[in-house]
Amino acid sequence: MLPEACVANIISFTSPADIFSSSAVSLVFRLAGDSDFVWEKFLPSDYKSLISRSTDHHRSFSSKKEIYISLCDSLLIDNAQKLFKINKLSGKVSYILSARDISIQSNDQASYWSWSKVSDSRFLESAELIATDRLEVNGRIHTGVLSPNTRYGAYLIVKVCKHAFGLDLVPAETCIKSSNGGTVKNIAYLCCLDEKKEQMKRLLYGNREERMAMTVEIVGGDEKRREPKGRDDGWMEIEIGEFETREGEDDEVNMSLTEVKGYQLKGGIVIDGIEVRPKSLS
Repeated sequence: MLPEACVANIISFTSPADIFSSSAVSLVFRLAGDSDFVWEKFLPSDYKSLISRSTDHHRSFSSKKEIYISLCDSLLIDNAQKLFKINKLSGKVSYILSARDISIQSNDQASYWSWSKVSDSRFLESAELIATDRLEVNGRIHTGVLSPNTRYGAYLIVKVCKHAFGLDLVPAETCIKSSNGGTVKNIAYLCCLDEKKEQMKRLLYGNREERMAMTVEIVGGDEKRREPKGRDDGWMEIEIGEFETREGEDDEVNMSLTEVKGYQLKGGIVIDGIEVRPKSLS
């Protein structure tokens, strides 16, 4: 049997998933897999800064493995306005930017938006749209804080209230723009299609929805109706777009969703934030 230090050096070139599974092979593998030398390789380079910026920054850790596992459980940082998380098996980094950490047009006007704590949100406040004809949401993140050489997706986390209105007539425009010049645009609806409601609307208004949807230019779209999808945490998400990170690069990526062309009054959507996560984990 190889010495523990040698085993630790070998498995440090594998993945967290391999290390967790190899611990069942023998005592040497388990001890090697618990060593700080191994887990230092899988911790993000800025993990000390992340812990110091967290809401639980006074917590002490007995090992690097314990730090890694705590980051897998997620960490609220920057005055609880961001959530940082590592995927346990891959070590890939994800972020959720809270509604307070992104830009929402007129979010400080009580006649447009209401801020409150939502029971199943990770954040102190979420934003509920009361009524507006111009919806503009923007977030940004630097690729240097993400995992390198990885394709990421950006998702607006939302809930649609029972009293929602005006969300299904005109698709919103989504855009991912990076500082290196890349831009990807698409469209997405703010709520899912209700067939019974659609039949009633067609009886009352004819093809009004089709006419209003034509006000939005489809750039790079695939003609499929893109709608919010359910999440395991009880929320829904609208895909804004995707981008790639590169080793040694720190581009600024701007993520936006806007619906300003339909002049359609809308309300009843709750915004929790924007999640940025590796596409392979979706």
